[in-house]
Amino acid sequence: MGKALDGVKVLDMTHVQSGPSCTQILAWLGADVIKLEAPSGDITRRQLRDVPDADSLYFTMLNANKKSITLNLKNDRAKELFADLVKRSDVLVENFGPGTVERLGFGWEKLRELNPRLIFASIKGFGEGPYTNFKAYEVVAQAMGGSMSTTGFEDGPPTATGAQIGDSGTGIHLVAAILAALYQRNTTGRGQRVAVAMQHSVLNLCRVKLRDQQRLAAGPLAEYPNEDFGDAVPRSGNASGGGQPGWAVKCAPGGPNDYVYVIIQPQGWAPIARLMGRPELADDPEWSTPEARLNKLAKVFQLIEEWSCQHGKWEVLAKLNAENVPCGPILSTAELIEDESLVGNEMIVTVDHPVRGPFKTVGCPLKLSDSPVEVERSPLLGEHNDEIYGQVLGLPEDELVSLKANGVI
Repeated sequence: MGKALDGVKVLDMTHVQSGPSCTQILAWLGADVIKLEAPSGDITRRQLRDVPDADSLYFTMLNANKKSITLNLKNDRAKELFADLVKRSDVLVENFGPGTVERLGFGWEKLRELNPRLIFASIKGFGEGPYTNFKAYEVVAQAMGGSMSTTGFEDGPPTATGAQIGDSGTGIHLVAAILAALYQRNTTGRGQRVAVAMQHSVLNLCRVKLRDQQRLAAGPLAEYPNEDFGDAVPRSGNASGGGQPGWAVKCAPGGPNDYVYVIIQPQGWAPIARLMGRPELADDPEWSTPEARLNKLAKVFQLIEEWSCQHGKWEVLAKLNAENVPCGPILSTAELIEDESLVGNEMIVTVDHPVRGPFKTVGCPLKLSDSPVEVERSPLLGEHNDEIYGQVLGLPEDELVSLKANGVI
């Protein structure tokens, strides 16, 4: 069976996380992704190593299903080879700092001249304006996109989320932009420039907080547990921030992840009251309606926690689910990596690597019935030089030997 992106050729000039997370999705969907690296390789090959002299998990978990070639773009012959690769590509993806590609002599006008059908896709930290030349990292994007100011508890500092919404979140946004541009090219015959900024992606994921920012003009946000409201949306701990209140309640034996997150829907209060051994609260007008409970949510969840603390989180989960109460256990990374459901759904997969051996990685979250994904290992540095330069570009063997000897590839 063919893949969704069969025939799409992607020249991947990305590094670290935001760009590679995008091109890995494209590779999983069937695109032929050629990762172009400096002869020294993507810096993450060596970062956070757990196996000496082997590519790190940082690299291997972001570069599956790709091919690797090396090229020193400071060399004139290398630039000629790069131009030939551009002419044969459908998509070029990069996440260098602002102006880097232009300084190499390959700005958008030059790329479009080489290949009018090229989709030139970029990830930057910020859009045009006063932040353009700021250096961007995952948590910087979280800080400037609205996530950190609204994450954490009211009496604590701004807090980063463990989810990589700045890097991988931006990568998946760029996937959407690239696919849209490829689709439009079917009609226009032209490529185009597409760009996504990390700050913008984080802000998009924080849109409900801007919703609440505007609601503040009408007064305090009743569904938040906070007592005081200033001129900005406060940090609200584990509150759901939505129409149905929620909180993480502690379970036995009281470890760092012995919690279950519980949502209280209007129809869920009566069964929760029964489980707590307080069935009378289902009919008590002081507790029976969402409006009655809204001004004492802390007490509501305290009552639930007094019950949940007597049971393990899996028992709490079973009891709540039996009553159709929305809930979910807090799963640690140790639990996730062994989770039978995630393994069964190919979201935790084991991949063999010729140097480091078998390792576990995250599978593709996009499930297409006619384009199943098989997660393959990441490439070794320059593993496909002979294939791409020799077979695709047609360079003779003696030139390949010379290019290697002179540090061009």
